[in-house]
Amino acid sequence: MKFDTKPYEEKMKKTIEAYRDNLSSIRAGRANPDVLKKITVDYYGSPTPISAIAEIKVTDARTIVITAWDKSAMKSIEKAIMTSDLGIHPQNDGTCIRLSFPPTTEERRRELSKQVSKLGEDAKVAIRNIRRDANDKIKTMKKNSELTEDEAKSGDKAVQDLTDRFIKEIDAITAEKTKEVMAV
Repeated sequence: MKFDTKPYEEKMKKTIEAYRDNLSSIRAGRANPDVLKKITVDYYGSPTPISAIAEIKVTDARTIVITAWDKSAMKSIEKAIMTSDLGIHPQNDGTCIRLSFPPTTEERRRELSKQVSKLGEDAKVAIRNIRRDANDKIKTMKKNSELTEDEAKSGDKAVQDLTDRFIKEIDAITAEKTKEVMAV
């Protein structure tokens, strides 16, 4: 019997997806509609993502235009953006809401870079926790004589190789996002 690393690989892939998703909400000086992903609007009593009730367009490098399909939702969308941690004041002209992203200062870019690094470290910790779970499973299976000594060693090596691969991927994603954030 050989130790199956597939379920742990799937968990690591999900960790990478979650990391990419978290990074998408960090704005890097350019208008990016992903920054609105986590903002929900109180629409007829239920929390609704902005993209479900409005069209979101990037008109230029620093402007996002939101056009609600139901004009009565404009005030709710504006309020949701103002109360979010986006740090941008929406301009509502009655037909659409404009979000103008100011150029980021050097200090703000450094702050965002630190945030990216922290998210990267959190993702690495999650990967290492998955590795620990896999190693614990291997030890248990070896103790219960479900795996031989050699199978346990090859299982440990396979899990470590998997961990190294995903840690390297996180480093690459972090470097790419940091470069994007630091670009003027």
